[in-house]
Amino acid sequence: MGLNQLDLVIIAVYLVGITLFGLRFRKKQRSLKDYFLAGRDIPWWAIALSIVAAETSTLTIISIPGLAYDTNLTFLQVVMGYVVGRIVISFVLLPHYFRGDLYTAYELIERRFGRKLRSLTAGLFLLTRAAAEGVRVYAVSIVVAIALGTGEITSIAIITALTLLYTFEGGLAAVIWTDVVQTFIYVGGTLVGVFTILHLVPGGWDAIHAMAENTGHLQLFNFTPDFHVPYTFWAGLIGGAFLTTASHGTDQLIVQRLLAARNQKQSVLALLSSGVAIFLQFALFLLVGVMLYAFYHVPSASFGKADRIYPTFIVSQMPHGISGLLIAAILAAAMSNLSAALNSLSSSFVMDFYVRFRPNLDERQRLQFSRWVTFGWGLILFGLAVLSLHKAGRVIEVGLQIASVAYGALLGVFLLGVLTKKANQSGAMFGMLCGFVAELYLWQGTHVPWTWWVMLGTMTTFLIGYAASRVFKESA
Repeated sequence: MGLNQLDLVIIAVYLVGITLFGLRFRKKQRSLKDYFLAGRDIPWWAIALSIVAAETSTLTIISIPGLAYDTNLTFLQVVMGYVVGRIVISFVLLPHYFRGDLYTAYELIERRFGRKLRSLTAGLFLLTRAAAEGVRVYAVSIVVAIALGTGEITSIAIITALTLLYTFEGGLAAVIWTDVVQTFIYVGGTLVGVFTILHLVPGGWDAIHAMAENTGHLQLFNFTPDFHVPYTFWAGLIGGAFLTTASHGTDQLIVQRLLAARNQKQSVLALLSSGVAIFLQFALFLLVGVMLYAFYHVPSASFGKADRIYPTFIVSQMPHGISGLLIAAILAAAMSNLSAALNSLSSSFVMDFYVRFRPNLDERQRLQFSRWVTFGWGLILFGLAVLSLHKAGRVIEVGLQIASVAYGALLGVFLLGVLTKKANQSGAMFGMLCGFVAELYLWQGTHVPWTWWVMLGTMTTFLIGYAASRVFKESA
């Protein structure tokens, strides 16, 4: 069926509207605290929805249904681990973040170990977050190319430019409040998609359920004690918990949101409530994939890639107007996620590196420099997204793999800092190096599933870092 003029108008109006909405926060940016932490005056429920939006980017919206289309619901076991990880963060890491006036996660590392390790952890964040975000931006191009018929590079350029505009001006406040709007839109749009598929499949839910049950698409739990299967109960619960403890407890993308809360209690409430919401949302997107399989019932290779199935359905099967709104919602969610990455990359670069070496700049100069750093990261992410065009595999797994390579080393260092008193900077740096090398080896030299990488990297970093600290006592 394809998109018509009504759909294209809806997409254009939505993209322009959300950009203008983000720009309205420009006048509130008078200091780095405003630009990077939204004045620490964001209510818990808005932070919770912003965290949810960060986890349900375009990469999630198009790739999770494709994953369920090809397999089943066992990915939800990983999401169960996501909830456990949030509980760990609330008790282990968040109390330390709210002891002092912190702007980034890595200031905590300097306070515990020293400047060298802060630079190392912040640098690792910048490197791996940029690489993973490049894959996410590429995921946006899949939707734009299918919906508008533009080339993938042009699609990447359009989304990056629009996102840069309001992030450059509005800072974290624009990021969070646009997140709130996007969350309601894309969840509502996805529910419309579910009811549309129910209507299009002869026999409705009963037929979908019967077909999915016969093909094994409804399998949720896998208790197989096989270390090499990525989505088992053990890999999901343990691996997912380690992954989320790292991603939400040491990654500036999420920590920055938590630090924007009015106090620690609201930050904990935001984090835990986002866990409930994220579980329901992943279940929804997985269900969409199962339903799409019942509708098409052909191999995903027929679409080129599994990631193309849901966007193709929206464009070809949804009623005009609704399809335009759904495409706009997916793109807007992607812009929201990209803007968060731009702001977190900028905040870490400015606060963890630049300000430390240029302490005499006044607040106006720092704010202006921060805006141009945001612009620079936009160009970098555009380039990385273009490079991702030739990367094989489902984008959700590629993005998680790239992020997981660094998360174990980061989490190991943070745990050394908050759980031990005998670890020192030299030992922690050596442990971090060993943990990162171990994860690189897991990625490139083994067939160990990505769900275990963060746990193995964390244990390597923690154990070697603690032992090395006993050897390097003179550096403590």
